[in-house]
Amino acid sequence: MQSPTNTLELSLEGAKLIVTLNRPAQSNALNSELVAGLDWVFTQLKQREDIRVVLLQAKGKNFCAGLDMRDPSFVPEERSVKHLWRIQRRIAAIYQAMRACPQPIVATVQGAAAGGGFSLALASDVRILAQDARMNAAYIKIGLTGCDMGSSYFLPRLVGTSIASELLLTGRFIHAQRALAIGLASEVVDADQLATSGHALLDDMLSNTPMGLRLTKETLNYSINASSLEAAMAFEDRHQTLLSLTADSAEAITAFLEKRSPIYHDH
Repeated sequence: MQSPTNTLELSLEGAKLIVTLNRPAQSNALNSELVAGLDWVFTQLKQREDIRVVLLQAKGKNFCAGLDMRDPSFVPEERSVKHLWRIQRRIAAIYQAMRACPQPIVATVQGAAAGGGFSLALASDVRILAQDARMNAAYIKIGLTGCDMGSSYFLPRLVGTSIASELLLTGRFIHAQRALAIGLASEVVDADQLATSGHALLDDMLSNTPMGLRLTKETLNYSINASSLEAAMAFEDRHQTLLSLTADSAEAITAFLEKRSPIYHDH
């Protein structure tokens, strides 16, 4: 997969795609090129069954400082509702594409993840933080609401309404250890261990069947919004029935009984 912009590096390692934000001198702030690149790659992933997992990382001291307010594309002279709405929707498409792509996304976060950068972490399936990581919904600090780029959707589901309200109403930073304590992060490690921890988690995911991974993410997406236990379990029952009839499922059971590593063929 070839990146459409030098602000975003893409690297394939077997079934892993490593997506690297590459504007370190600007704290990886989201300019128009980076926005377009992120939207493109996560949209393309719908069609790439050979790619099974994604690592989202960033170069430099900070993960992503949010929107690049120096980019003229985001501070146009024209201030019409229609024009600003188009800009808003262009950026918002990234986070929707991240949730819609079937591959699990692991974000490794160092330094600041503010505004849209915070939402990149929130839209990922798992977050691993460096000790110096700090994240905030910075939108309210520039005269907007704290609810932007999915923050009003992701945060209450991840940490509950009270903490979500605190963070969105104040714009306060949440630091790594508190994020770990409230379940917003899965792990906190030294900065030089971020990549190692991220790849270890991806390797554990890759030990499972390709279709099992895809349908687990899909079921979680549906179940988080399910109207009842019965609705959530209906999705589970459907997917378990489908997967139990696959050759990979039979191979997983055989390998378990034979005490060997399974060999999957995604069918």
